[in-house]
Amino acid sequence: MIQFLVNQALHSEHALDPNMTVLQYLREHLGKTGTKEGCASGDCGACTVVVGELTQDAHGADTLRYRSLNSCLTFVSALHGKQLISVEALKHQGQLHSVQRAMAECHGSQCGFCTPGFVMSLFALQKNSRGADPHQAHEALAGNLCRCTGYRPILEAAERSCTQPCPDQFDAGQAQTIAVLKTIAPQQTGELNSGDKRCLVPLTVADLAELYGSHPEARLLAGGTDLALEVTQMHKTLPVMIHVGHVAELKRIDLTATHLEIGAAVTLTDCYAALASEYPDFGALLQRFASLQIRNQGTLGGNIGNASPIGDSPPLLIALNAEIVLRQGERQRTLALEDYFIDYRITARQDSEFIETIRVPRASADWTSRAYKVSKRLDDDISAVCAAFNLSLDDGAVAGARIAFGGMAAIPKRARACEAALLGKPWNSATLERACQALAEDFSPLSDFRASQAYRLLTAQNLLRKYFIEQQSPSFATRVTDHV
Repeated sequence: MIQFLVNQALHSEHALDPNMTVLQYLREHLGKTGTKEGCASGDCGACTVVVGELTQDAHGADTLRYRSLNSCLTFVSALHGKQLISVEALKHQGQLHSVQRAMAECHGSQCGFCTPGFVMSLFALQKNSRGADPHQAHEALAGNLCRCTGYRPILEAAERSCTQPCPDQFDAGQAQTIAVLKTIAPQQTGELNSGDKRCLVPLTVADLAELYGSHPEARLLAGGTDLALEVTQMHKTLPVMIHVGHVAELKRIDLTATHLEIGAAVTLTDCYAALASEYPDFGALLQRFASLQIRNQGTLGGNIGNASPIGDSPPLLIALNAEIVLRQGERQRTLALEDYFIDYRITARQDSEFIETIRVPRASADWTSRAYKVSKRLDDDISAVCAAFNLSLDDGAVAGARIAFGGMAAIPKRARACEAALLGKPWNSATLERACQALAEDFSPLSDFRASQAYRLLTAQNLLRKYFIEQQSPSFATRVTDHV
């Protein structure tokens, strides 16, 4: 059984189809149709809801953290022990919520289909803001698409919502909500079982290892932002899933003297501060990773584990010489991340083995790393090319080089020939051009709707040239968020 709040009502579910998304649960199971389906792929934001979960503030006191997410990509099992807030809950005692009122007064809605999603993103923004911040507003709304109104009035509504917040029913009922969430906090492995389909929800990494050993056919579910597409887009059935989002050991971030160790189930949002403090370009790229709704749900381990050739984090992690700790039962093994990827969607992971930890070496003054993402849109888009460069210089010569790309091959891959053309050579224009030509030996990229083969190869070469220029003239350097 799993338990969660829907707005303020307690729900307990056991014999429920674990393939059911939160969007379906709201609309078809509860009759709450305010939340809309626009794309069923996490691109448009019409289905945005907010989830509240227990956390602790800086003083160790219990509090609530509110985050927006795409209900079309969220299976109901992810709600275990949390509060789901839908758009129906915002209006209170006949009065619009302040974010709804701001949308109306700023004329932020026309057809209205996308409006509930915008309102929920604004609600989460208001709960997580201390005054108006244009960058934060753009980030919060980047995952919501409007087809008729235009964004200026919606951004005005965001500014008004954050500069004129009004205490609401969620503030007034926070103590009661915390008390209920504490009483339903998971204490043992939960389960949804519809007879022909199951989803198990373990609480410890030992339980996860045991369950996965007993069910090697199971699909591991973390954020589900990729896995859910098999249900919503490909109309597949997932008979057995194991949801890892409640395994505390997989949600830790530890900083050691040599490494940043990130649990596989840490969300991309939660990774941001730790990675940005060591590698600013990594942090900047994470802000362009899909949308805030996706980052609030998707995990670093999941972005690695799905073995997509266009995942944004693997090239950066490979260039930084990251490792992963794999676990099978009680056995652990450490593998260089570059050795994890074998072929398209094929990895070195064995049956019942899962990613437990990602180990990223801490930044060194001897190495200079940069990351670049090229895509058709600045926000909420998949890379055509993702490049990561990490070089060490000694007396003007290249002493160490780790260069990796995504979108250039069937796997995230190091540019070995390019690295060889650099190592031991003076860091100058002649060496640079030889290294650029060597990229043609490393990659023969495909052509698809995102980019042609010729475009991808030329872009990869030009990004290496850009990296060189930035190292020679730091004043020309720009953030990864400037590259489109």
